[in-house]
Amino acid sequence: MVVEPSKLTSLTGKSRSLSERVIKWFFFSCALLSVITTIGIVFVLIVDAAEFFSKVSIIEFFTSTRWSPTIKPAEYGVLPLISGTLLVTFWSAVIALPLGVASAIYLSEYASERVRAIVKPALEILAGIPTVVYGYFALVYITPLLSKIFPSISAFNALSASIVIGIMILPMVSSMSEDAMRAVPNTLREAGYGLGATKFHVSTTIVFPAALSGIMASFILAISRAIGETMAVTIAAGKYARVVNPFNVGDALLKPIETMTAAMVEIGMSDVTGDSVAYKSLFAVGLTLFVMTFLMNVLSQYIKSKYREVYQ
Repeated sequence: MVVEPSKLTSLTGKSRSLSERVIKWFFFSCALLSVITTIGIVFVLIVDAAEFFSKVSIIEFFTSTRWSPTIKPAEYGVLPLISGTLLVTFWSAVIALPLGVASAIYLSEYASERVRAIVKPALEILAGIPTVVYGYFALVYITPLLSKIFPSISAFNALSASIVIGIMILPMVSSMSEDAMRAVPNTLREAGYGLGATKFHVSTTIVFPAALSGIMASFILAISRAIGETMAVTIAAGKYARVVNPFNVGDALLKPIETMTAAMVEIGMSDVTGDSVAYKSLFAVGLTLFVMTFLMNVLSQYIKSKYREVYQ
């Protein structure tokens, strides 16, 4: 039996069209599933947090300086948790951002392709290490080392937590910044060299400003990652909720603190009942943390779109 070429083409076209529709709806289902999951998580946070705020004043929650949900009399002031979270985030950023940018400049402008092919994957391995390993590394190695410099340092302290979080977010800053710098056209570099500029000046005054939107986006995403870190700060920083004094660096960094994520772990592992106010406070803290990281990501997208350079 001989099939006419026109009919064969028609059958092939229909089969291809059907397979393309199946693939299209498969990918659409994957995207829709992620959206539904996100909406479901946010919905659960809002519902349970609203139940918590129906029993505890939202003003008390955001203005009280004491946090003890499982010890009577229970107090639900989130300020100590926010201050501890921001303290660790700030000092980890102080460590990670300059080192990450310096690493990105080296990989983009100075390293050969062979060196870059080795150094960049080795640096990104840091992002694959489990966070609990970072926590125990801080507790077992970093804190004893710091005790030789600061004899009054506590076994659990914010400084060790800041150091390991800085190491943890370093690959994110370095990798994203390096990608942004390599996206800068070589014509800009050649123009700088043509004017007699050195490699250092080309890197810092031409390439860096041209890639600024991507670099700033990497900063904000890395900071968001630091804000939401859980196990490393839980192990390294301790569980002592207190409002830290940012002007007293020694008191703030050398003593234990409690972050928002550590408080959520503590409540989740305690023996509180599922319908208690203490348990519902977990969702109030989680919603606060979600809003903080969400705003950071929105800011990242705004900066990226506003200062993005488009080259032809």
